[in-house]
Amino acid sequence: MSTTVKNSKMARRYGEDFKRQAVELMIHSGKTQRQVARELDVSEYSLNLWKKAYLGQMKPTEIQGEMKSPEEMAKIIREQHKEIEYLKRQREILKKAMSILGEEPNPGMR
Repeated sequence: MSTTVKNSKMARRYGEDFKRQAVELMIHSGKTQRQVARELDVSEYSLNLWKKAYLGQMKPTEIQGEMKSPEEMAKIIREQHKEIEYLKRQREILKKAMSILGEEPNPGMR
């Protein structure tokens, strides 16, 4: 007699809305594919397949006078998220340095 595990990742089926939202979360949240997969309890492999299918449905777009594929746009978004996080860390370091020197940070810097 064999038993079937109904809650295993292999037996799950996901709707198109779930897949689309998972891919959008991965692209726009700044989180890694591994983080999103862990949070949603799906395999990284499935998430990668969904991303390829999702981006494959999109048309190239013109950005700054150049045509960019959906894959290139997703890469640009990921790179910008990394840069934003780096700049946030740098800003916090500068705020701490300014407070040590006894200067008030510019109120416009937030």
